[in-house]
Amino acid sequence: MSIIKKLIFIIFLITFSNQIVAEEVKKMGTHKDWETYVINSDSGKVCFAQSKPVLQAPKNKTLREARLFISFRPGEDIANEISITSGYNYNNKNSIKAISGKNKYTFDIVRENFAWITDKNFEKKMIKTMKKGSRIMVKAHNQKGSQTIDHYSLLGFTKAYKATKANCS
Repeated sequence: MSIIKKLIFIIFLITFSNQIVAEEVKKMGTHKDWETYVINSDSGKVCFAQSKPVLQAPKNKTLREARLFISFRPGEDIANEISITSGYNYNNKNSIKAISGKNKYTFDIVRENFAWITDKNFEKKMIKTMKKGSRIMVKAHNQKGSQTIDHYSLLGFTKAYKATKANCS
């Protein structure tokens, strides 16, 4: 099973059952609006922090299962990986942007309902922005072309980031 499929499966488990498979996924902590996890899989250890939006637009009766992640996969030599899901498949016509203050970041790899930033230096800049900021907004478009805006709190991000990094050291 690919790491993306595992992450989707884990999000499903966390979101819908509130039961975490102890042998594979372990919740390491809560840091204000961020949570940290460790996955022990066949392909190696994966550590990540995640947050849910504090505000979603447009307002719907059912909330989308959106998440913002920062991940470390030492077995694959991956650190500081920022990814996003807005709870739907993205369209390929519009870019996905994260905005905090005057800082704007574009997610340049999109696969179905996940997006990533490929430039490591850009990720480091975004992490610095997230450490300093109080909120980050993600704008994206669904398959029909409708825009969504998710607002994420950055309260607890720095502690969650440090804990996640330490968990995979």
